[in-house]
Amino acid sequence: MKLVEPPSCSSPSTVVFIGRNHRGQWIAQQQNGLYGGLFVNRAQAIKYALFENGQHPETIIELPREIELDMGRKPDVADPKRAV
Repeated sequence: MKLVEPPSCSSPSTVVFIGRNHRGQWIAQQQNGLYGGLFVNRAQAIKYALFENGQHPETIIELPREIELDMGRKPDVADPKRAV
């Protein structure tokens, strides 16, 4: 069986935030909003984050404050009009 890396991992390990929302549910969301999800428990949020970021636990940050899943936000994309 050939394992295929998820498309969201095309860039080198990216930061994934995990934490609880205002209802106490677990959230995992990539820093730039490329992917994310709502999970039953912390273990599932971490498992998802590891799968999506290419098994890089050092890039997973658990937030002590509330985090809300924002799937309506567009990923950060370089704006050609913005000065670098």
